[in-house]
Amino acid sequence: MDRKEQAVMLHKNGFNCAQSVACAFCNVMGSDPVEVFKLSEPFGFGMGNMGVCGAVSAMGLVVGMKISDGNLDSPKTKKECYSMMKKLTEEFVNKNGSMICSEIKGIETKKVLRSCNGCIEDAVELLDKYLLGIEE
Repeated sequence: MDRKEQAVMLHKNGFNCAQSVACAFCNVMGSDPVEVFKLSEPFGFGMGNMGVCGAVSAMGLVVGMKISDGNLDSPKTKKECYSMMKKLTEEFVNKNGSMICSEIKGIETKKVLRSCNGCIEDAVELLDKYLLGIEE
C-alpha cells in the first residue's frame, strides 16, 4: 500500500483529513504517531470551522517535521519552511481551485471542487513530490 492509499484508509477508519495526511508520514519522519494524531486533530474540518483545509494544514505539520531544525535557542529554518509551504499551497490551489474547506466543499456555490479523500491524496502526493522527491 502506498502512502496515498494509507492516508485514505486512515480517513476511512475515522481519522480526520489532517490526521490522515500527517500520520501517513510518521514512519518516514520518525515521529510518534500518537503525538502527531493528537497535534493534528484540531486541524480537521478546516480547523473546525471549514477554514483552511485540514489536508493543507497537515502539509504544514509534515513540513515542520522534515525541515525544522528544532533549535529553540536560535531557529534558522523558518524561511525554508515558509518557502516550502508557499510551493505546496500554490500547487494545491492550482490543482483544486482553493485551499479553503467551505469553498472546496461548495457550501455557498453548491459546486464541489474536490472530495475530502481527493484532498488527502493531493496533499500526500505534493509532500512526496516536493518534500521527499518521490514522483509517481
